[in-house]
Amino acid sequence: MSLMVWESEKRTRTNSTIDISVVFPHIPPRMKSMTGYGRGECAQSGFKITVELSSVNRKQSEISVNLPREMEMLEAQIRDVINQFIARGRLTVRVGLHAGESKQSARMHLNERLAKAYARELNRLSKQLKLPGPVTLDHLARAPGVFQTDEQIAEEEDFWPAVEKALKKALASMVKMRVREGAHLRDDLTERVAAMRKAVSKIQKHAPGVAARYREQLVERIKSAGLEGPGADDERLLKEIVYFADRSDITEELTRLQSHFQQFDDCRKSKEPVGRMLDFLAQEMNREVNTIGSKANDSLISREVVKVKAELEKFREQAQNVE
Repeated sequence: MSLMVWESEKRTRTNSTIDISVVFPHIPPRMKSMTGYGRGECAQSGFKITVELSSVNRKQSEISVNLPREMEMLEAQIRDVINQFIARGRLTVRVGLHAGESKQSARMHLNERLAKAYARELNRLSKQLKLPGPVTLDHLARAPGVFQTDEQIAEEEDFWPAVEKALKKALASMVKMRVREGAHLRDDLTERVAAMRKAVSKIQKHAPGVAARYREQLVERIKSAGLEGPGADDERLLKEIVYFADRSDITEELTRLQSHFQQFDDCRKSKEPVGRMLDFLAQEMNREVNTIGSKANDSLISREVVKVKAELEKFREQAQNVE
């Protein structure tokens, strides 16, 4: 996949997200971790809503919502709010409903229509199965929904304003934690890239002389075999050196590596989620480094390639923690 195509897809995926710094001004737009926890609560109209969020690493976005039965219809709205601020990671949402002090002795309500329906169906089932005894009041009192509190008969939308406030408080807390951990990830990734840049710089300085050193080694091997050394303009020797130089040329790979390093610098300054971009860069850098290692027939370059690979593996592992 070309970098241009990947960037186009990335923009498509992140267009729906909102700049965190606009909604939560105290949270700067920085590289974020996918691990975090947040809690928010809101008291309103005699009840209190609590929202707990916890997130862990995952390549894509996955949201699991646990709601009280009274608020099951709010799941889609909760997901819509979360998707505006979270780009990827596995997020668990727990929403709690608690009676306020004014409703500790909340009134009970009898749902007569539901009780009659239960009685009718249970009596019909009892006759079909030829069970002894009629349906009793105790049976109906235990049936779900026959007795309801004030909170239970409230409409789902009555809870939404409080749920939304508590949810955004929890999001702000969780995102703040993700930003704080993301700063450590950014520093570590920067250190890894700096080490790779240092090794690649050594390779770039050493690469132009590889063909000349190969020629010297080839002439030396011919002499060691007791054969007459070829002249400087020997056609066979020149062809072998040209073939080797073409086969071992790593200019293109080094140029692309430098481009990937620059892309990382851009990621460090980006206000958008960059985790997928870092995964992509790690994959592409690994491709270029492997090609350099297979092309360059030189001990110093081989040693530096090993160093780059070691740092790149650490880079790749850390990038998987970035949103």
